[in-house]
Amino acid sequence: MNRYFKLFLALLTLYLPLLQLIQAQSNGLQTSLGGSLQETIRQIEGVAAVSELESSVFDHKLEVMYLQPLDHENPGAGHFQQRFYVLHRGYDRPVIFVTEGYRGSYAARAAFTNELAERYNANIIVAEHRFFEKSTPEPRDWDYLTVANSMGDLHRINRAMKSLYPGKWIAIGISKGGQTTIMYAAYYPEEVDIYVPYVAPVCFGVEDGRHEPFLENCGTAEDRAAILAFQRDLLERREEIQPLFEKYCSEEKLTFRMPIHELYDMCILEYPFVFWQWGAPVEEIPAPGSDARKMADQLLAIAGPEYFSIVSEPSFFVQAARELGYYGYDTKPFKGLLTIPNAKGYLHKYMLPEEARHYKFSHRVHKDIYRYLKKNDPKMIAVNGEFDPWNAVSVDKKLFRNKENMTLMVQQGGSHRARIATLSEEQQARVWELIDRWLEQ
Repeated sequence: MNRYFKLFLALLTLYLPLLQLIQAQSNGLQTSLGGSLQETIRQIEGVAAVSELESSVFDHKLEVMYLQPLDHENPGAGHFQQRFYVLHRGYDRPVIFVTEGYRGSYAARAAFTNELAERYNANIIVAEHRFFEKSTPEPRDWDYLTVANSMGDLHRINRAMKSLYPGKWIAIGISKGGQTTIMYAAYYPEEVDIYVPYVAPVCFGVEDGRHEPFLENCGTAEDRAAILAFQRDLLERREEIQPLFEKYCSEEKLTFRMPIHELYDMCILEYPFVFWQWGAPVEEIPAPGSDARKMADQLLAIAGPEYFSIVSEPSFFVQAARELGYYGYDTKPFKGLLTIPNAKGYLHKYMLPEEARHYKFSHRVHKDIYRYLKKNDPKMIAVNGEFDPWNAVSVDKKLFRNKENMTLMVQQGGSHRARIATLSEEQQARVWELIDRWLEQ
């Protein structure tokens, strides 16, 4: 036997196990860490628990509890467990990284998926936001609920899971989750490949000031007149309709940080915002003088008091007051009809727990976002609804001009339900063309 051939056999014998291991890992078997996805993830540093869930869409679905620092700048402050979900189709598939702004328990539903995952036969990772549902530290110290810390959470999850999923990553989020997607781009640029924020706000203050004039231009003049007439009729007939409203609150055992007459006022002020946010039918608004029960039912259906109730997870309102901002109300059209002089400062007064009312708003986050987007051109497609009040405070349309990548898609007549699938056929084709190209790069 030729000595060179003997040498080749010896080298093949030496390196074949290594080649087999590399091949196994590339095929998603992860031989070095164990056979199953559950066992593989359990061995990742920081993973505290893993459980398999049912899925009618994906090959595997796992709920993962992951140890995160309370303060990423000060690991000595302690830790908490953050929940994220892994919906698995293949290690060689793209990942749709859902940067949730709230709770993530919806991902546990057996049929859960999303439009991007189905389009690209992709995996999904849903990261529940810190201080929501299972991802809430005990005790709950609001000082650690910051944008910087929540971005650090996403960074660590990305770093932990990218060893399993080395392909393309698309970060997406809806509403506050979409805002989280944009912040993730600004705070950890180029950590993922593509960003798709849906109906995402970027507010400039606790009561931003841009929502109120926006609502004065939604729909047609007739639509807006019908809404205003309904609101005024509710207030003018307070003695007749408020008792029905109060009875509902009592039956539902709701509690509030305000007396019932102020709650009634606030729900009426909230009505147009929610009406346009979710695209309610104008034809269902009762005309002035309609039956009191019908009037009350419409108010309860669109702007019910649950929103103002004392909730177990006030985390969003704390974030709004500190860094994310929110919206105000125009009380001028109701002069002499409200029991409150105005709605200024309502977020701190009605929505925040006592221990969080001392926080003052910081402008750092929205300035960081705008500074990043002005100077950079991430592969980002923002999807907004034309009449969604959050469109009033979406990323400034000027920032999308003269950019090769950054793209804005607005659904004509759309609401907070705007998605890629609700866009026009021409818009959808453009979105998929861009993402297809970016995934191939």
